[in-house]
Amino acid sequence: MAGTPRIAIDAMGGDGGPAIMLEGAALAAARDPSLSFILFGDESVVGPELARHPALAGRAEIAHAPEAISGEDKPSQAIRRAKTTSMGLAIAAVKQHQAEAAVSAGNTGALMAMAKLALRTMKGIDRPALAALLPTLGDNDLVMLDLGANTECDARNLVEFAVMGAAYSRCALGIERPRVSLLNIGTEELKGTDELRDAAARLRAEDHLHLSFEGFIEADRLGRGETDVVVTDGFSGNIALKTMEGTARFVADLLRRAFTSSVRSKIGFLISRPATELLRHRLDPNNHNGAVFLGLNGVVVKSHGGANAQGVANAIGVAASLVKNDLGRRIAEDLDQVRAHEVKA
Repeated sequence: MAGTPRIAIDAMGGDGGPAIMLEGAALAAARDPSLSFILFGDESVVGPELARHPALAGRAEIAHAPEAISGEDKPSQAIRRAKTTSMGLAIAAVKQHQAEAAVSAGNTGALMAMAKLALRTMKGIDRPALAALLPTLGDNDLVMLDLGANTECDARNLVEFAVMGAAYSRCALGIERPRVSLLNIGTEELKGTDELRDAAARLRAEDHLHLSFEGFIEADRLGRGETDVVVTDGFSGNIALKTMEGTARFVADLLRRAFTSSVRSKIGFLISRPATELLRHRLDPNNHNGAVFLGLNGVVVKSHGGANAQGVANAIGVAASLVKNDLGRRIAEDLDQVRAHEVKA
């Protein structure tokens, strides 16, 4: 049921394994009493971890999975082992309606391949996309997609991504009419590839949708809070994401070095600690954890492999929010409007 989401957890995925995944589930359960879980993994390992979290008593059950997908497994290898692995069985639970969403911190390529094969793409969607929430200086986070699922995209793909990203923004952030921008090398209408210009023209014509197309945006403006959804192909999106994450770590390391370079700097750190703690919180990827595969017949959320328990809880929260707000229905309704408009045109 949408009001009481049941989440399938790949308990063996991620750097921390069952210890972190179950601690994250316990935190999520404390935040949201409506949640329940199916924990997929080696019962001999998951069982003792579950016993350490009284908050999950009566709200989580273990489904034994004898194998786990490693970070080195290729997607083709993962697909062949889907029926025996914790990741594959968690996705299957969504397909079989045993759970409303799946959360994994495991191999991204394997997760994408198995989810696409098991759940299939929604009617009217050519390709699914990987979307995530990123911090900004504005009042809301930013939805960005695609972040690596599709290295090459045509104009139709980009329009579909815009529709899905806007629906995600409405569900996760509560923005009724999200501002949507296309990532480009300039803001002028003549800049960029043919695919980008064609997608921009189509989005300008789709004024009946629940979004406001803002044109092109350059990468240096992503964190300014000037738009709510940024759309790009997976190649550019993944580079932009990794650059932003690297820059955040660079700034954090630079501040750490500066504040420990001398006694005067250490005193300065104590004085400015409230501000630096706020900065650390904003830059911490655990606070924006949970990338979503949009365009599938089911909710699948990817957690950072190195996420801590707080990060895992946030990823579970994203999954629950999308289930409760019926993301799939919203995307389908918007795509129906796009097709109806194309027929009239």
